[in-house]
This record gives sequence, C-alpha cells and structure tokens, in this order.
Amino acid sequence: MGRGTVPVKTSLRLLGVTLAGSTALGLASQPLLAQSGTVRPFTQAEKNQGAQAHAQIMQEFGGEYAGPATAYVRTVGQGVAVQSGLSNNPNDFTVTLLNSPVNNAFALPGGFIYSTRQLLALMNNEAELAGVLAHELGHTAARHSQQRQRRATRNSILGVLATVLGGAIGDNGGLLGSLGGLLQNNAMQAAQMATLGFSRSQETQADDLGIRYISAAGYDPAALATVLASLDAQNSLDLRLSGQDAARNIPAWASTHPDPASRVRRATERARAMNVVNGRTNRDQFLNAVNNLLYADDPRQGVVEGRQFLHPDLRLGFSVPEGFRISNGTTAVSIGSANGQAQFTMGSFSGDLDAYVRQAFQTVVGQNQSNVQLGAINRTTVNGIPAAYATARATTQQGQVDLIIFAYAFDSSKAYHFAALAPAGRLSVFDAMFASVRRLTPAEASAIRPRRVSVVTVRRGDTVQSLASRMAYQDSQLERFLVLNALSSSAVLTPGQRVKIVTYAGN
Repeated sequence: MGRGTVPVKTSLRLLGVTLAGSTALGLASQPLLAQSGTVRPFTQAEKNQGAQAHAQIMQEFGGEYAGPATAYVRTVGQGVAVQSGLSNNPNDFTVTLLNSPVNNAFALPGGFIYSTRQLLALMNNEAELAGVLAHELGHTAARHSQQRQRRATRNSILGVLATVLGGAIGDNGGLLGSLGGLLQNNAMQAAQMATLGFSRSQETQADDLGIRYISAAGYDPAALATVLASLDAQNSLDLRLSGQDAARNIPAWASTHPDPASRVRRATERARAMNVVNGRTNRDQFLNAVNNLLYADDPRQGVVEGRQFLHPDLRLGFSVPEGFRISNGTTAVSIGSANGQAQFTMGSFSGDLDAYVRQAFQTVVGQNQSNVQLGAINRTTVNGIPAAYATARATTQQGQVDLIIFAYAFDSSKAYHFAALAPAGRLSVFDAMFASVRRLTPAEASAIRPRRVSVVTVRRGDTVQSLASRMAYQDSQLERFLVLNALSSSAVLTPGQRVKIVTYAGN
C-alpha cells in the first residue's frame, strides 16, 4: 500500500474476482487461429481501449519498475511480440515491467503486455521470460479479454457477488475488489478484465500460441513448461508458509484450468513437437538483468513479514489470522482464505470517522445500497487509536454474507480501514486482525529494509544448504532457495554455476 492518501473511491476491487496478489499467470486455447494460422492485427479501437486502461493498471500495480531490468524486459517482449501477427512493428507493443511484489503477467487489447518484477525474479532464463510474454500475447491474438468482457457485462453486480461467494471466498487466490467500481467505466473495466481468470480452452490456446511464438523467435519452446512448473512450486510454497493445505487450495490462476502438472506435461509435449534444435535460453543475459532486482515488497509501499503487514513510512502495522494469505498492493493490502476476504486501505478523511465509514461502505456497495443497508456505527479504541465500525448483510444467490467496514483515525487528517466479507455470522474470524492495528515505533520502522535478488557464482564447497542459509528470511530458507532457482532438493551445485539468492539491500 502506497504512502500517499488515496481517495476512498480508489479502494479497488472489493468483492471482485481479480488475481492480483496471487500467483496469477494463467497460461493455454480454443481451436482457432492456432489452427488457421491467421491473425487479425489489432485495431485502432483496441489500441485506444488498451491505452485507456494502461493508466489504471499502472496505478494498481505500482507503476513501471525503475531499474535496468525494465529495458531488458521491453526488448525481449517486443522481439517475441512481432511473431504474433498482431503487428510487424516492435514499437507498436508497450511492454511494461511493473513494480509489483505479486507473481503476475497479463495483457490488454492493443499490444499492452505486462509482467511484474516478482514474476521476473522467479524465472531462470530469457526463454522463460519470452514464454510468459508470448503466452499473454496469445490471449491478445485470440481476443480472449473481449470474450470475457462480453460475458461480464451480462452479469449484474449482485451476480458478480454471488460468483465471488462461490469462488473467491472459497479460493485462496481470489482477492477482493471494488464491487461498486467493477463496471465504473471502460478503462476500469478493461483493467480488471486483464487480471480475471480465463477458461480452460482459452488458457490451452494461449499456451499453444505462446510456444509457437517463442519457437519462431528462436527460443527453446520448453521454457513455457518450466516456468509453469516454477509457478506451481511457488504457489505451493506460499500456501504452506501461510498455513494452508496446497492440495485443498487451488490458486486463482489454476481454478478453472487443467491442473498444474497436466499443464506442464502438455506444454512439454507441445514443445517437443516443435522439433526446435538448439533453441536459445540466454540464461547468463537474463541473470545479468535480474541481478539487484527489488524482491518482494517495496518498503515504500509497506512489507509483508509472515502474517504481519508493516508500513515504515505510514508507521502502522497489523497481523492477519492464521491460515490467511496476505498480499500487498499499491492502493490496498488484500487478505484472504476460505473463511473470508478483506482489504486494508486508506481514504480521504475530514476528521469525521462516522462519515468516513459511511463513505467507505458506499464505495464498496456502489449502486446496490438499496439492497444492502449499513447498520449502526459503533465507536471504540484499538491500541490507543480511535476506531469505528459498522456491518451490513447481503442476500445473494449463494446465500447471505456479512460485510464490515472497520476504520481507524490515526490523526485528524489520516484514516485507514478494513473492508471485510465473510459468510453470514462469521465476521468474528477477523476480530483479532481488527484488534491488531497499531502504530510502529521509530525503531521498528527503521529496521524494515528492502530485499533484492543477488546473482552469485557457486564456489568450491558451496551447497544448496550453504547458499540457502544466505537468504534474507528467517523461515524456509532452503525451500525458498530451491523454488527461486527451479532446483530439486537433491540438486548438486557445481563450481562456476550461477544461482539467485535474496539478500537485504546493502549486504
């Protein structure tokens, strides 16, 4: 969550079905242009639509990353983009590396393609980067987002809420978004459509097209399968670290797709069928580009440490319940599990906490205020901070749900709030979280440091255990190191080999 005061109306996607904050690369297709070989170049209308949504994407995902890797990603992306048939001019494609700590990649109509820096850090060679971007280009070439938009606009807002109850609340990857803002305008809608899940056939098609594109660009076509395997490993690790059962919690990017193992097998088979000889991976060039890349949270937007969210600039912190996943975004912190979903964000504050609660509620519910009524506003104090909260109950096709707005006045001009959703009668799952909000001490704030990717060369005597011990984490160092480098637990390192570790900046 960023430093500046964000108007309450920009508390994004509460009760929505976005993938932001989860391992969200949905990568595979319909039997369409993959078979015909013909692609319709994108139109000026599609370029305009993408350009309108681009600003929203940049706001929601931390803007463009400021570092050498940005130009590298742009060059690789434009190089593979011209293989799609959407345009022969590399400059027609806007490829952006986002300053976001979530594993995500997506595309907008008109040649706008995105990867987060966190997903870049998970990759291990240039071919994998090309594969991820090519997959997203496959969605663009097949006009998958437009198909999703047409389906979404046929749904009412409460219909979307019902979908959330059946999906996001029961899906750890699903995060909350602004119910009121879901259909606000074309730019907002296009931005949200970019990060919603695709169908099985759409993902399969995008996989096939992505493999075709990177093969045509001279890359090893097996790279898409290996990055899919890394995504699956990272998601499983994230679930274990948050106390959840990976076997029972399907990530948002995979909830409507073939299971990860099947997708990896299928992508591997398709790559073999391409019969590419000596497809390049450019591993060294890639490692040079990601060396010193910011990893995980940017302290300027707050950091997630285990079950805690800590913001050194805003001097605030809170803890989430056991078994909940927590993800930090530019405008909000998202919290979720099978038992409920929540967001923590800030808003414009005039000093009237009751008015703040009502405004936050109106933002969440939007045009459905006649169907969802806010209850009485209650006042309390949390760790010396004035607070107020109110609840509402909504009836959907999936049953009743409860919504709560819990707000905190940090001073006369600064307030923050949770907006949380749970099945009716079960909001108490968040009680400990609401009670955990506190001010950080100066010492706590100054102790928060950024993490970065460091590429190191294996020396004689180094092992996976010894290098993992250098990871800037207090828990699961070995598991984190293995996933980051796509290594197995039995891996043996050789002198001269280059691997990634995560260190604190300045170390």
